[in-house]
Amino acid sequence: MASDLKHKSRELTEGPGRAPARAMLRAVGLRDEDFAKPLVAVANTWSEVTPCNFHLRDIAEQVKAGIREAGGVPLEFNSVVVSDGISMGTEGMKTSLISREVVADSIELVVRGHLFDAVVALSGCDKTIPGTVMALARLNLPSLMLYGGSIMPGRFQGRNVSIQEVFEAVGAHARGTMSDAELHDLESEACPGAGACGGQFTANTMSIAFEFLGISPMGFNGVPALDPQKESVSVQCGHLVMDLLKRDLRPKDIITRDALENAIAAVASTGGSTNAVLHLLAVAHEIGVALDIDDFDAVNQRIPLIADLKPGGRYMAADLYQAGGTRLVAKRLLESGLLKGQCLTVTGRTIGEEAQTASETPGQKVLYPAESPIKATGGMVILHGNLAPDGCVVKVAGHNKLTHTGPAKVFECEEDAFAAVQNGKISDGDVVVIRYEGPQGGPGMREMLGVTSAIVGAGLGETVALLTDGRFSGATHGLMAGHVTPEATKGGPIAVVQNGDMITFDVPNRRLDLMISTDEMDARLQQWTAPPPKYTSGVLAKYAHAVSSASKGAVT
Repeated sequence: MASDLKHKSRELTEGPGRAPARAMLRAVGLRDEDFAKPLVAVANTWSEVTPCNFHLRDIAEQVKAGIREAGGVPLEFNSVVVSDGISMGTEGMKTSLISREVVADSIELVVRGHLFDAVVALSGCDKTIPGTVMALARLNLPSLMLYGGSIMPGRFQGRNVSIQEVFEAVGAHARGTMSDAELHDLESEACPGAGACGGQFTANTMSIAFEFLGISPMGFNGVPALDPQKESVSVQCGHLVMDLLKRDLRPKDIITRDALENAIAAVASTGGSTNAVLHLLAVAHEIGVALDIDDFDAVNQRIPLIADLKPGGRYMAADLYQAGGTRLVAKRLLESGLLKGQCLTVTGRTIGEEAQTASETPGQKVLYPAESPIKATGGMVILHGNLAPDGCVVKVAGHNKLTHTGPAKVFECEEDAFAAVQNGKISDGDVVVIRYEGPQGGPGMREMLGVTSAIVGAGLGETVALLTDGRFSGATHGLMAGHVTPEATKGGPIAVVQNGDMITFDVPNRRLDLMISTDEMDARLQQWTAPPPKYTSGVLAKYAHAVSSASKGAVT
């Protein structure tokens, strides 16, 4: 038990010398009795730019109510959010991954600057989720993260839809198989209210990953954004953070190597986003736990794919919640000996104990038994080879094509590749290569959902492969290799691929290869020269100068 609940804030609020600080805090509503209580940061990422974070002000009020009930003084502040779905396919998408670092930095600065005793972080859109947890790992104060929850499905032509269908409809519309009116109707119905994108895309992937990591309360993140139960779990988070403070339970007690493997298992078993590789590597870096890109493949090999979730499957996050939620996923893995059940969570219980409380909805079809899974191994693999010496990530959930050899169609940026797809310049069998979109080269490592969805919408999803030193959205599916490292800007082999070169994807043997000789590869690399930086000032230039490889989590 903590001997001093005001272990940080006492220095801020007590003694005659702190009268100026107390005077300013009185101006925002604190009273004499509040100065004797612990100060708890509520680090919000509210924004009216995106539905993912639009409702977080309401959630913050419930969290603060819980903190007050449990004897703390909550003080709320806000960070930033960049909506991937809105900025996708534009120059603005370069800022998305960069915003993860800004979220982490800004929360760290405010909490350190004001000597908070504990923290509740609220997240929504993709990068706010790892960004908040990276900050909690750095600060190592009693703390937890609550995700705002998934959006509900939209309805279009009698079926459930998500933002994935809208992106893919752009390709269908360009091909002439969807009318203007149908596209308008779909975009009008796909996102019916607040909440993050509804499939097992990046937001919901990181939501379940952080429940399995133990830094979010098991089952709380999975409650949809506008479900009445969200209010109750938000209040409980206020109680929980005060309990963490009293027990002096901190992120370093929770985020262990075993817990990180549980988080990877959550991603693998649910067919989650390839972005989880970047984000879990980054969290491991912040907490000081050794984790390597190849560890993801090792875990994937022992974890079955058991969740039939979009983009590769049929159902959405709200359906998983109704089926039994993340606790049921954990129970499936625990009963098969695939979960490290001894790992502690912010509830004070182990993840094994949490899993035992799962309740399965009779007749649910979202989660399969682990002994008869959708696939025997999980949803993503790591490839190496002469095109990706430091590795790349391929998502295999939702398709069965594991090998492909075809001629390269090379593009120096995402926009050029998208235009080629829209104009019918990509053919069956091609391998689309998009380079200079890595963390440094982009800068910012844009997601390629516009291109990958256009390929699917054009009817080429099963016959065309793609590779890039950029990223993919969690909504991407098909034979796509992202995070190719070293990236082109750093002189990686992807920089010297030429139009017409034959490229081979060999997932069973974990290879991605350019079919040229070693001598030819060496000669091309010797002739290559680095392009000038795309930005010479501002945050994008600063990020390009400081960022590490995607194989290391693209941390700064």
